Formats: sequence, structure tokens, C-alpha cells
Amino acid sequence: MAFDVQPTLRSEKLLLRPLEADDFEGLQAAASDPETWAGHPARDRHQPEVFRGYFDFLLKAGGTLVIIDRAEDRIIGCSRYYTAPDMPGSISIGFTFLNHRYWGGAWNFDLKTLMLGHAFETFDEVWFHIDPTNMRSQTATKRLGAVHGYDTGLDLSGVEAPWKCYRLTRDAWSQTVAARSD
Repeated sequence: MAFDVQPTLRSEKLLLRPLEADDFEGLQAAASDPETWAGHPARDRHQPEVFRGYFDFLLKAGGTLVIIDRAEDRIIGCSRYYTAPDMPGSISIGFTFLNHRYWGGAWNFDLKTLMLGHAFETFDEVWFHIDPTNMRSQTATKRLGAVHGYDTGLDLSGVEAPWKCYRLTRDAWSQTVAARSD
């Protein structure tokens, strides 16, 4: 089953394209405000030297898409497709951040609509792995229609860490989209 983990995806608001080495400045600018990392376990990721490690990981790991506000032609965050070690044959979406000025349902929903639409062309379900302390991401993921499946320790970025694992089925996503259209 061939799945393109770095497609180019477009909506009226957003352009998602593969992360490139030249994107460091733009992505770091999107990450540079401490408020963007409020409630996130990596609260110091706004610092350029800390962000560099995150960026290098994303670039090396692959599957990362930069998120561009099309109206302003500016990088506002990133997200990533990956396969979790405990779910071979499935796809996950994570390592997502949006500049805090883009927080709120409309931007994240547009991002997830693009990414989930692409994923559901190949897979029947998508997994999200969220740090147990990241309540903002847990709430946003539940709003997509995802359901908490289990908790586990996984190495998703070079170090084993605890994760809350959420599952979103194609049917649940369709119901969420239909409810938002009403």
C-alpha cells in the first residue's frame, strides 16, 4: 500500500507542502512566541537553539509538512505523518504545532481536513499520540471525533515517552464533518 507521507495539499486558507532544509527560519519564526508552546510539554521550544533540535528531527524523520497561510504566504506551523512502532500498517498524525495566532477551531480543522482527507484515501483509521499533560491537543483531537484508545510508552522521536493514543475512524470523521456542515 503506497502512501505519500509528504504530499502537497491545498485549501482556500492553507497550503501544506513537504518540509525543506531552507524552511528553518520561517518555521522557527512561527514557533518563536512562548505563547505558542503554552500547555505543551516542550515549553522552551520557542528558543532558537531548542527549536533547532526539533526542526532537525522533523527534517530527518520525514513525513513533515509545513503549514502556510496562503493569504499571507507565511509558514504558521507544521504537522507530520508517521507510522507508530506499535501500529505497523497504520498511519498517525502528530508533531503538530500552529502559531498561537492561528489557534481556534477553524485553522486546525482546515489543517486536519486536508491531512485526514489524504490519509483516509488509503487508511480506515488514523492515530494521534499526545503527551498526557497536553490537554489542549487532547481536547482538539476529541473534537475531531477521535476516541482515546489506550496509554503506552513509545519511542516516537528517539526517546521512549508516555503517550495517550487516540483513534479516529473514517466513519467518525465523516460524522464530524457532517455535523460541522449543519
